[in-house]
Amino acid sequence: MKTAALFLIRAQRAFSPFWRMLFGASGPCCRFHPTCSEYAEEAIRTHGLIKGGTMSLRRLLRCHPWGRAGFDPVRRSA
Repeated sequence: MKTAALFLIRAQRAFSPFWRMLFGASGPCCRFHPTCSEYAEEAIRTHGLIKGGTMSLRRLLRCHPWGRAGFDPVRRSA
């Protein structure tokens, strides 16, 4: 299951430039560094599917126009 989740994240990242070309999204892709997909991949790889997936979901919920931005790495001891 963990492998399937990581595959889907990598596939989304691979097709992301094509989606932007087709639908015309402009500007920066993500408010944070690492990007949300990189964060999700690292969180799932480090903490497993359940905990890493929860961390990724919380990160996605923080990614909105009124939220903060900047460096937000995956915490190792979360």
